[in-house]
Amino acid sequence: MKYVAIVFALLITPVSAFATPLTAEDRDAVLRETATLIEARYVDPAKARLIAREMRKAAPNWRTIFDAEEFARTISQWLRKTASDGHFALDYSPAEIIENEPSSFGEAEMIKYYGPQVNHGIEKIERLPGNIILLDVRVFPPLPMAADMFTAMMTIAAQGDALIIDLRRNGGGADTANLMSGYLLPPGSKMSGGYDRPSNSYSTQISPYWVPGRVFGSEKPIYILTSKKTFSAAEAFAYDFQALKRATIVGEVTGGGANPFEYRRVHPHFALSLPEARSINPITGTNWQDVGVQPDVLVAADQALETALQLAQEKLKK
Repeated sequence: MKYVAIVFALLITPVSAFATPLTAEDRDAVLRETATLIEARYVDPAKARLIAREMRKAAPNWRTIFDAEEFARTISQWLRKTASDGHFALDYSPAEIIENEPSSFGEAEMIKYYGPQVNHGIEKIERLPGNIILLDVRVFPPLPMAADMFTAMMTIAAQGDALIIDLRRNGGGADTANLMSGYLLPPGSKMSGGYDRPSNSYSTQISPYWVPGRVFGSEKPIYILTSKKTFSAAEAFAYDFQALKRATIVGEVTGGGANPFEYRRVHPHFALSLPEARSINPITGTNWQDVGVQPDVLVAADQALETALQLAQEKLKK
């Protein structure tokens, strides 16, 4: 499964086997395996060779780091800067990562990022003047965790005459984003698919043909709010709706992360978030990597809601 979200932790065993102090042997093993995997699997082969070569050259610079968590943070920052790819990360796990399931999440970690304590990403549902519905969505959880919550949210949204979707603090997530599209687009609308380097294959994605509950529909106006913190799956949502001319994007240029990643175990206590795929929109033929989603109405993030509300009210008056 490809993930289109910011960094999360891995499925881990319950017993810790490795203390925070980091040995030279472990550090060298992590760097060696990380460089090898990047070279073999990173979505851009030419850049992959460059990153791997630079990592091997830079290895002596990190010999003075003996704390595992500091090492993970340092390498994450180096990878993101060197690759210009915000999906890269190195994660440290105090407990041993299960060797045969490096791409899985533990239930506790899933709850940590997507669970009820964050209301499964649904921060706010508000009815604004003019019967305009505001949805503040902070993350897109996997369907098994929150499909019912998103169905309830969209059923409420269906009563509005216009819709504002606030993604200014949304760092990405999973397939509830596609579920949402089923309430707002004509069935079977073409969404961003992608290219997977390891399998050398292409995938396509469309909006659902059927969704439960009431449907907002494909005619009433939609405004999507963005900021520089809008990233990954949240960017895909905004980009696809813009390409389909279904929504007006209001706010700032987004973060620019269009390469979905897989978790790869590089050590019993370290795993690499490795972007192995590239999003491709079937309408534009490209994506938002590095450049971000360009708003239709460019305003500071803290002015986006007020601007979108004014645009929606003016639209409804007409």
